[in-house]
Amino acid sequence: MITNEMKLRFKALSSNESFARVCVSAFIASANPTLDELGDIKTAVSEAVTNCVVHAYPKQELGDIELYASIDNNKIYISVTDYGCGISDIEKAKQPFFTSKPSCGRSGMGFTVMEGFMDELIVTSEVNNGTKVEMTKVLGEMTEELCGV
Repeated sequence: MITNEMKLRFKALSSNESFARVCVSAFIASANPTLDELGDIKTAVSEAVTNCVVHAYPKQELGDIELYASIDNNKIYISVTDYGCGISDIEKAKQPFFTSKPSCGRSGMGFTVMEGFMDELIVTSEVNNGTKVEMTKVLGEMTEELCGV
């Protein structure tokens, strides 16, 4: 059962990456994440939004990004959606160091970072219709593992 949820829509501008991080941080504060969990979530959101800004709208279009988050007890769900060009080969795009923009100094680690910091990552995309990145993180798992709680 979802205990709280939020939805934002903003332009695909690099300045909105920090806006998205702050909004998600403030929203999930009520779930009492640890600093490590909060850092992981903020980093994953940053990577997802940055991917939209850099890759979704390649023809200098100023498209939209939609950010949704929900809290279900200790489970955080976040989706980041764009309505841009889409990804033709998701598995290839998820490979470490793969980038479609090597000349722009991109490292190709966005999806790898998201997978490393979140418990689950699902990417769906349709060419010319956009991409949706869905991420979940269960809060408290680290505490249980380390402390036996």
